[in-house]
Amino acid sequence: PKRKCLGNVFLWFFSSVCSVNCPWTAMKFLLVFDFDHTIVDENSDTWIVKCAPGKKLPNGLRNSYQPGHWTEYMGRVFVYLGDSGVKEEEMKRTMTTIPFTAGMGDLLRFIGENKELFDCIIVSDSNTVFIDWILKAADFHKVFDEVFTNPAAFSSTGYLTVQNFHTHHCPKCPKNLCKRKVLKEFLDKQLERGVSYTQIVYIGDGGNDLCPVTSLKKNDIAMPRHGYTLEKRISQLTQDHSPVECSVLVWSTAVEIVSYLKLLIKE
Repeated sequence: PKRKCLGNVFLWFFSSVCSVNCPWTAMKFLLVFDFDHTIVDENSDTWIVKCAPGKKLPNGLRNSYQPGHWTEYMGRVFVYLGDSGVKEEEMKRTMTTIPFTAGMGDLLRFIGENKELFDCIIVSDSNTVFIDWILKAADFHKVFDEVFTNPAAFSSTGYLTVQNFHTHHCPKCPKNLCKRKVLKEFLDKQLERGVSYTQIVYIGDGGNDLCPVTSLKKNDIAMPRHGYTLEKRISQLTQDHSPVECSVLVWSTAVEIVSYLKLLIKE
């Protein structure tokens, strides 16, 4: 009996050590999504302008944006909408009409049906309120394990407020969000939990997606949307003889992403 007990202790110790140190104990694929112009086919922050009087902003407000300070600009937009009497219900109704990118519904359903193989996160320059509304209205919120975006909430006076996601020191990224830092911190946290990813698939479109893409390794894959800034920036790096380390697969509709993921899980 004593020998059996020691054997059980050894097995417990062995499995515990392996769960932390052995990547084969929890091999999954990590899918990292941008939101605007990737999951949805528009910019959620500009879509909200449909709620404004005449569906447009005053010139002074529109021209107040300063590069790298988009979140502060959106804060002013939300004050204007509040001052104009736009209520939460109207905002929600408007935001849930935003179209998803072609094939995205099929892609998110496929991921949802294969959650044992995929962890899935969003890293976005939008905000928590908009993303939550849009995903829940389409019943896609359970597909995503975590959403990293600018925190937003309605104040006691009914105005929508938004804050920067974090502080960082990356000179390449806007003041409110460095997606590379978010991705690194997420991966570090997962590693502490014993989760190591076979491959990271980064799906995005914008210039602020380049910073995390340049941190991807040889076995990872960047999937920039065809014709958008990320594809152009990656192409420029190649022309400058400093290509990204990861593989690159361009997509036009999410149907192509589904096809790739199906191949991935068959390998």
